[in-house]
Amino acid sequence: MALTDLPLDQLRSFRPDVAEPTDFDDFWTRTLAESRAVATVPKVVPAATPITQLIVEDLTFSGFAGEPIRAWITRPRQEGPLPTVVEYVGYGGGRGLPGERLQWAAAGYVHVLMDTRGQGSGWGSGGDTPDPHGSDGATPGFMTRGIRARETYYYRRVFTDAVLLIDAVQQLDAVDGSRISVTGGSQGGGISLAVAALHPAVSAAMPDVPFLCHFRRSVPLTPDNPFTEIANYLAVHRGRVEEVFETLSYFDGVNFARRISAPALFSVALMDPIVLPSSVFAAFNLCGSTDAEIEVYEFNKHEGGQAVQWLRQTDWLAARL
Repeated sequence: MALTDLPLDQLRSFRPDVAEPTDFDDFWTRTLAESRAVATVPKVVPAATPITQLIVEDLTFSGFAGEPIRAWITRPRQEGPLPTVVEYVGYGGGRGLPGERLQWAAAGYVHVLMDTRGQGSGWGSGGDTPDPHGSDGATPGFMTRGIRARETYYYRRVFTDAVLLIDAVQQLDAVDGSRISVTGGSQGGGISLAVAALHPAVSAAMPDVPFLCHFRRSVPLTPDNPFTEIANYLAVHRGRVEEVFETLSYFDGVNFARRISAPALFSVALMDPIVLPSSVFAAFNLCGSTDAEIEVYEFNKHEGGQAVQWLRQTDWLAARL
């Protein structure tokens, strides 16, 4: 293993000039309003599981364009309302089987795990949410689907799903609406940045090794997938470089981080070949929160801190919620 990016002292002061569209806020305000206008009441049914000491439920809620998105709710049997952790999944994964992720519920939180539309076949135990939208030519994976325009880009749908999940969670009797936090690793970390920026009900954000940050640096420099999907696409579509990065500027985690006011706990791994440490520090150093911390794992790759980071999160979150 080797360091994949700048030395730590340079990372701590890395504040790049990341392109931000002038209509960034208008675009997301309009996007969310359009989907909220067609949203329906979330549906919750018991999940089929042998787990008896916690409650596990199957949630279906309205996401982008009112389309049904699935999630698992896992919670203690004690009476609510309880603090809640909403988690988003890493690239290629799905929500898996009911009861696969018990830690947050065992620690006393309502845990809501969102399925990522169209994903769920890359690792883990699968997903249950299709993405019923076509795309013009794209490379394998999700990074270039609809990338020629902000309106058609894949992550417009995913980020909208993730924000509207907070709307649905606020309607659950077991949830204390004043204590909702968001988290996720890799892609899930990038999604949590967007949600913390776009939904005022988020009380804390915990992005781990967050993906989808500083596209203009990450695409040409990151050695491993998924950022290389975009590089491969541009190697074929040579005349679309500016068009592509214009689209990506509406989905860059750095631009969302600037808009976060809630407390935030980041993590980064300095030997990460999938998410450049500089892209994480770009989001962290430009984060708008006055209560932001970052945990550095000097000798880890993309796995980051794993259970060690979860223990760090439980202490940090308990102090704030």
